[in-house]
Amino acid sequence: MKRLLAAAVTVASLAFASPSLAQTPPNVLVVGQIAEPKSLDPSAVTAQNDFRILLNMYDGLVRYKDGTLEVEPALAESWTISDDGLTYTFKLREGVSFHDGSPFNAEAVKFTFERMLNEDHPYHDTGPFPLAFYFSSIDTVTAIDDTTVEFKLKEPYAPFLSNLAYATGLIVSPKGVMDNGADFGRNPSGTGAFKFAEWEANSKVVVTRNEDYWDGAAPLEAVIYRPITDTNTRIAEMLSGGIDVMPEVPPDSLQQFRSDANYTVYEQVGPHVWFLILNAKEGPFANKAVRQAANYAINKTALVDNILQGTAAVANGPTPPAFNWAYNESLEPYPYDPEKAKALLEEAGYDGEPVTFYVTEGGSGMLDPIAMGTAIQADLEAVGMDVNIETYEWNTFLGKVNPGLEGKADMAEMAWMTNDPDTLPFLALRSEAFPDKGGFNSGYYSNPEVDELLNKARQATDQGERAELYKKMQEIVQEDAPWVFVANWKQNAVTKASVENFKLQPSFFLMLQDVAKPQ
Repeated sequence: MKRLLAAAVTVASLAFASPSLAQTPPNVLVVGQIAEPKSLDPSAVTAQNDFRILLNMYDGLVRYKDGTLEVEPALAESWTISDDGLTYTFKLREGVSFHDGSPFNAEAVKFTFERMLNEDHPYHDTGPFPLAFYFSSIDTVTAIDDTTVEFKLKEPYAPFLSNLAYATGLIVSPKGVMDNGADFGRNPSGTGAFKFAEWEANSKVVVTRNEDYWDGAAPLEAVIYRPITDTNTRIAEMLSGGIDVMPEVPPDSLQQFRSDANYTVYEQVGPHVWFLILNAKEGPFANKAVRQAANYAINKTALVDNILQGTAAVANGPTPPAFNWAYNESLEPYPYDPEKAKALLEEAGYDGEPVTFYVTEGGSGMLDPIAMGTAIQADLEAVGMDVNIETYEWNTFLGKVNPGLEGKADMAEMAWMTNDPDTLPFLALRSEAFPDKGGFNSGYYSNPEVDELLNKARQATDQGERAELYKKMQEIVQEDAPWVFVANWKQNAVTKASVENFKLQPSFFLMLQDVAKPQ
C-alpha cells in the first residue's frame, strides 16, 4: 500500500511539472489554494487558507457535525461537564495512532494545550501560538489515565466545546514536535484522514491517505494543495483541468461555471464578516466622528451589488447574521450618506490629513480585496479624505496588520470566519486584546462596557442571556465604529463534475474525508 501511495504522489508531482500536462490523475484531488500556507502546525496558524489543509490531517477531541456548527465526538468518544461548568472530562478513543506511529493518548492532549498556553513548557518556544487566546480559560489539563483527560477552567466558558472543534484545538503529535522542534510546521503529524507527504514551497503541499484512519480510510489516495495567489490564474487552471477544486470563486466567474456541465458550483452561508480596521489610537480615526464618517462615506451596497455581484450582504456590525441567535436584527447598517460624512469630518476638524490604507492581494475570505480597496479609496476621497493604498501579498499583509497599525497605517482590510459569536469581538475588540497582549485588536479600540459585556457573555451558561449581552455589545460597537462594517459573504467553491461527495461547511473548513474522484 505504501508503494501505491508513493506512486500516487509521484504521478501527481509529474502532472504539475509542466502547465502543458493539465489533466489531474484519477483518485488524486487537486485543490487550488488562494495562498501559500504559513505553517502546517495547527497551534501556530490563523488563516482559513491553512485550516483547509489542517482539518484533513489532524483531529480534535470534538468536531463540527456535518453541515452544522454543532459539536460531536471525534478523538473523544464522550465527555461530561461538572455542574459548576468548570470541569470537562473527556473519554478518549482507544487504538488511535499519530501518523508518525506514536500513540494518541491523554498525554498527547495535555502536551498540545500546555505547549500553547504555558510559557515554561519545554516546547513553548516552537510557537508563537497566536490563537492560544481561544483557550485562555483553561487552568489545568490533567491526564487521569491513557484514555481520560480532564480540563479545569478558571471560570465558566460557554464557547469551550466549540473552540475545541476549531483548528486551534487540533491535537498534535508530541513525538513530532519533540523530533522537529520549531520545524514541526514543515514536518507535521496528526491523526487525521490524510498524512503529510511533501511540501514544495510556492508549488504544492501533498498529503496521502491514512489507511489506518479511525473513522475509515478516505476514498482519495492523495490530495495536492496548490497555492495560486492570482485569481485569474486560478480560474484559468480550473478551466484547463489543472485543478479539481477551487474555493472562493470570484463573483464574475460564478455564472461561467454554473452554465458549464463540466463543473459544479457550491454555495453555503457561514459566519463571515468583511470589515476595515480603523486605527483608533492615532491619526484621524482616533476621533469617533471620523470613524463614523468613513462608515457613511463608503457605498457598501455598491460594493456588494457591483463588485461582489450579490454574493454577500451589507454588514450592520461585528456579528454575522449566521449566528442568528446572537445577531442583533434591530440594527440597520450605516447608510451611504456622503453629505453626512462630510459634515462629520468638518465637525471633527479633519484637515485633509493623509490616510494610509493597507490592502491585500488576496487571502482567506477577503473576496475581491483590490477592487474593493480601490472603490473604498474613491468613496473616501469623494468626501475629502486623502487615501494612499499600500498593497501586499496575504502573508506579508498579515505580518503588518496583526502586530498592530500604530506608526504604520490608519486603516486595513480584514475578514474573519469564526465558529462562535464570542470569537471575533473577544479577540479583536477587547481592550485586553491589543496586539502587544497577544490579541488581534490591531486598531486599539477600547470601551470598558464592551469588555464587560464580552466577559459576562463568556461565562453565561444560558444562551438567551448570552444573546442579550452580544446584542448590546453590537449596539455599542456600531455606534463607536472602530471598523467600517462592510459585508457578510456567502462562501462558494467550484469543482469538476467528476468530483463526488463534496460539500461546503458553515465552519468554512474544506473537509475532504468523504470526497471521491473516480476519474
